[in-house]
Amino acid sequence: MADMEELSEALKAITVSTEVLDEELGPHLGTLLTSLLDKKEGSAQKIASSGILPTLANSIRKKSALTSQVTLVVAEMARDGSVRDSCIEAGLVTALLPNLHSEDEGLLLHTGRAIGRICFENAAQQDKLVQEGVIPRLVTIMKTYPENDPLVNVCLLALCNLADMDSAREALTEVGVADVLTAQLRRAPDAERRHLILEVLGSLGESDALKLQFVEAGVPEVLSEMIGVLQGGNDPHDLCSIKIASNLIVSLLLGDESMQKCFGEGTGSVYKDVLSWLQSSNTQLQLAGALAIANFARNDSNCVKMLELGVVPHILDLLEKHVDEGDVSVQHAGLSALRNLAIPASNKVRMLEDGVTERIQTLLRSDMPPVQFKLLGTLRMMVDGQERAAAVLGKDAGLLARVMEWCEAKDHAGVRGEANRLLAALIRHSRDPDVIHSVVKAQGMQHLITMATSEHVIMQNEALVALAIASAIDIDSVQGPFVEAELLATLQKMLQDPVGAVEVKFSTMGLICSLANSSVLREQMEQLNLRGSLSQLSSHTNTKLAGQADTVLAVLAESS
Repeated sequence: MADMEELSEALKAITVSTEVLDEELGPHLGTLLTSLLDKKEGSAQKIASSGILPTLANSIRKKSALTSQVTLVVAEMARDGSVRDSCIEAGLVTALLPNLHSEDEGLLLHTGRAIGRICFENAAQQDKLVQEGVIPRLVTIMKTYPENDPLVNVCLLALCNLADMDSAREALTEVGVADVLTAQLRRAPDAERRHLILEVLGSLGESDALKLQFVEAGVPEVLSEMIGVLQGGNDPHDLCSIKIASNLIVSLLLGDESMQKCFGEGTGSVYKDVLSWLQSSNTQLQLAGALAIANFARNDSNCVKMLELGVVPHILDLLEKHVDEGDVSVQHAGLSALRNLAIPASNKVRMLEDGVTERIQTLLRSDMPPVQFKLLGTLRMMVDGQERAAAVLGKDAGLLARVMEWCEAKDHAGVRGEANRLLAALIRHSRDPDVIHSVVKAQGMQHLITMATSEHVIMQNEALVALAIASAIDIDSVQGPFVEAELLATLQKMLQDPVGAVEVKFSTMGLICSLANSSVLREQMEQLNLRGSLSQLSSHTNTKLAGQADTVLAVLAESS
């Protein structure tokens, strides 16, 4: 109680003082400060409601011997969120801002803390700070006093609070913030400082302009060096730093130009470090390594180079480690990397020769839909344009049995779609009678017929082309499943669909031409009056489609 009475007396003395605080009032300011530092309940509110805040603001503006003490009082008072609006209304922020240009490190520290606390989570005030030029000033302070840890910490906290603002990011592109942050990261005294710097880097790294600046300033290299020093231990703070830093490197690789600079034609230190992560015992580094490789594999020249440098065996080894009860994210990322690497045609041949398809089939036993989805997509990319690979996989009874299961995946539309697309791809790219027999035996034709009615045009066309190839190569093998599934009735509905895509109708008519080689199916065509449906298309506004309808009618007339 006596303490609050002392506070009241001090406030009364300051209230009756002249506009600017006199040095004699220093002890009264000391009383305010003691009450705040002792965290006496209600102290901040009592000071704010006393009416002295404008007097404090004027004192700061006039720069007296008490300026530093007044600023410290404001900084401590602003810890209490309930008084921050009062501080803003009293003009304390505008009074404090010029002091960020002081050469007094103590005053800089108090000023930074006061402004940071008053403006915390106040978007309007933070925007004003940026407009007033606080960003370059914060960076300059860190450049000028790089070893003053408390002051650097205040500047980093301020940047962390402002980093999500577009205006702040724009201002930071002009002040060389990357060099300052990397220098501080190298000398970070503890995990807390590391995490703060990494948080700032992560937020700012979302800007494409800053992303490139960070790479040019060597941020990925510094992060990678830090990971190298920290990995191998079990300290939770170090493991957290590794996770944040490795994720940040992956994020920086999302920019095409920044990714290319880090790759350095396969000689870049970041690329080499990423490759070593694939062999790490740290699951987070394995994941980041696979994601980074997938990012590097965004253009053909990088893919070819990485294959030459032997990246694929490392990815396969990693995937095999996680086959049974492994990390789903790692498997997903590893398969993404393989899929990207398989896009160039020359890489497909090389990867097939290296036995990639055989090794990744161990993942067929996975029960995790994300892994199943990515595995199917990777296999489909591997057989794209590769006749031999499609023929080998298309005759693999174990693979086909698993694909059939996934074609019926009720709870995961993505897996179901990819399974059907792989099935169609095996026929389209192999054009092999044995593959067709295998698919028929595995009861896959029904799935392709269902796929032909998909809501996605690309899937419809892939299915229709696969069915046309199968019927052209071996109509005797497929006519039974086609009749059983009432394929022709389905095709007729597709031709008659008023909103059906033109390219789908083209593919449908191509399939009908192949089916005309079967006397059983021709008879069904007559029963359904398929010619009538085709005749209606002969007058279609799309002249190419109309011409195709006439061609099919002529084929049917010849075969009847």
